Amino acid sequence: MIRLVPSAVAAASALLTASALAQSPAAAPVDPNTFLNQFESTFGKFEGFRRSGAKGICATGEFVGSADARALSTASAFSGNPVPVVARFSVGGANPKAPDNARSQRNLALQFSLPNGEQWQMGNISAPVFGASSPQQFFGRLASLQPDPVTKMPDAAKVKAFAEANPEVLLQGKYLASQPVPASFGTVNYWGVHAFGFVNAGGTRQFGKWIFEPVGGLQGLTDEEAKAKGPAFLFDDLRQRVKDGKVAFNFNLELAQADDKIDSATVPLPEGRKKVNLGLLKITSVAEDSGGECLTITYNPMVLPKGVEPSGDPMLAARAAPYAVGLGRRLTEGAKQQ
Repeated sequence: MIRLVPSAVAAASALLTASALAQSPAAAPVDPNTFLNQFESTFGKFEGFRRSGAKGICATGEFVGSADARALSTASAFSGNPVPVVARFSVGGANPKAPDNARSQRNLALQFSLPNGEQWQMGNISAPVFGASSPQQFFGRLASLQPDPVTKMPDAAKVKAFAEANPEVLLQGKYLASQPVPASFGTVNYWGVHAFGFVNAGGTRQFGKWIFEPVGGLQGLTDEEAKAKGPAFLFDDLRQRVKDGKVAFNFNLELAQADDKIDSATVPLPEGRKKVNLGLLKITSVAEDSGGECLTITYNPMVLPKGVEPSGDPMLAARAAPYAVGLGRRLTEGAKQQ
């Protein structure tokens, strides 16, 4: 299990700088410490908690890959043998007391423990797009949302001006606002939002974007049902559904075609792209308290198995360093989980 400690932060910072320069020589790279400082200034600092997805819970399960997946990739995750998985379900945002009954983001982070010490980590969200197309744009969006120290509210003019110049930053929020409050962590779709290349034994590379779709189907709440549920129902609901054997997801891959844009997390693949089932993820247990195996896993999406490769999406490579910095801060503060 990868557990990044503060000594790894310098190396991760170098990775962020190098990747940002490689993606856009003209754009100034975003220092991960500066980025985390801005995140805290915008959304508040909650010591010991993750800077994003603070309200979360650990779970474990297993994944079994499909024959179709083995045809696409040599990754050991698709062998057909059960693969242990450490999962983390969370509510979007930096607040560990975020309400469960709001039209906000849900997250499903996964770590596959593969043979010979290999790992695969990923972070998936309940929207088909991310909130920015580059680390520079993401940083700018955060800065525009920073509350005024006197009014405690963002400057509406700054928010409007940045959004008008960068309309992509509104796409995720618009999607979430259009959806009902999820009835459960186990009844909502989770997208990977980034494109990855799947390489088979013959060296053929197929890019695509994946989505975890609940086997039992989607289930949302009406406004009245959400209000009645209250602000803290998701953890107990997840425990009960897992106890009943009702939390499982199809790991599906939408296949990109030659002209599809695959280097932006704000541009989903066109509707109607062929979808291949890569296997079945089952959640088999949920932590009974605020601990669990996921507490200090960073879920860095650049931790990939052989047979799966990153795309040129600048937001993908840029995640590693802030995750490492965030973990370093949490360990210093005393890592916590809601």
